[in-house]
Amino acid sequence: MAGFDLTLFEKEPVLGIIRGVDEDSLPGVLQAAYSGGLRYLEITLNTPHALLLIKKAIELFPDFCIGAGTVLSAESSQQAIDVGAQFIVAPNLNEQVAQCCIKNNRAYFPGALTPTEIEKAWSFGATMVKVFPAAQMGPGYIKLLKGPFDKIKLMAVGGISPQNIPDYFSAGASAVALGGSIFSTKRMADRAFSVIQKEIEEFMFAVNKIYSNMGVTDIANHSSKGRREA
Repeated sequence: MAGFDLTLFEKEPVLGIIRGVDEDSLPGVLQAAYSGGLRYLEITLNTPHALLLIKKAIELFPDFCIGAGTVLSAESSQQAIDVGAQFIVAPNLNEQVAQCCIKNNRAYFPGALTPTEIEKAWSFGATMVKVFPAAQMGPGYIKLLKGPFDKIKLMAVGGISPQNIPDYFSAGASAVALGGSIFSTKRMADRAFSVIQKEIEEFMFAVNKIYSNMGVTDIANHSSKGRREA
């Protein structure tokens, strides 16, 4: 099972968010994601049978780094970790979840939006702070945040596309996420795996193009080293 390594993640700084997949579609979705170039995936806990799916995903694709998303309590965080989740993602900051991640040496990506929320999430040991919903604020908001918070690592989530990826990275984002626009429940249910793979490839191509223009070192180090590597 691939554990979470922040240094490696910053070299491939894209997180896939899977919500609403069923057990029958899971292998095809995972294969499409892997073939498309993704290596970090979260399965949200509001997906039916999420814990079973996380465990199965780890068994099917040990080279993936699989985490749990939409984690709203310490109890659900611990349950996800117990089945093998290597990182925890949430739309909000929960202090008990943060403590659970520290205790279990797991990366934690809490969601925040305002400067006060972002600073508080970082102070509780966030690996990166998930700025959500990023699309409502735009890349300019990330750039403004990086002024006073130059040492806080930010992951832009919500409304990220191949067209605006360069804007988010140049604004100072350390990572981005792709989700429902690619992993739509309809596509997954319809087994439209080739479509999912193609759009992931386009997304990853846009990220890799930034690497070639800026250099891997620039992207990996354009904000200072994170708090915890799990």
